[in-house]
Amino acid sequence: MTTSGDLNPNKYQWHLARVINTLQQDLPTLFEKDISYEIYTSDIYFQDPVNRFKGKFNYRIIFWTLRFHARLFFTEIYFDLHDVQQTEQDTIKADWTVRGILRVPWKAHIFFNGDSTYKLTKDGLIYNHLDTWDRQPSEILKQFWVKGNED
Repeated sequence: MTTSGDLNPNKYQWHLARVINTLQQDLPTLFEKDISYEIYTSDIYFQDPVNRFKGKFNYRIIFWTLRFHARLFFTEIYFDLHDVQQTEQDTIKADWTVRGILRVPWKAHIFFNGDSTYKLTKDGLIYNHLDTWDRQPSEILKQFWVKGNED
């Protein structure tokens, strides 16, 4: 799954550019609207510090859940995309920051950095999405309880 053996190099590069462009378009608005799923395999594997699952149906649900919780729990929430680039033949990496203001009287701020590593099939589709965060989930949750904290 790690080579572009089935597609000629030009066609693979075209698919790769399409995936990068789609990620650049989708990620900044993922808390506001749904992403495009045609760049993912049906058996996409996803892992972050709190979730781990396989399948496009579950992948769709995680993004729906992010939007739902963003609207429910935050007065403001942003996914700041800093960079999306190919780092290896079959790998794309995105660097980002999540920041927001929790819907509580003391307007607690959330802020954390992370990155997403996407692995591509030989056909130029994402089959693996691994997120890492710059701190533990428990540290992120602590930001909700601190009155007057800043980014």
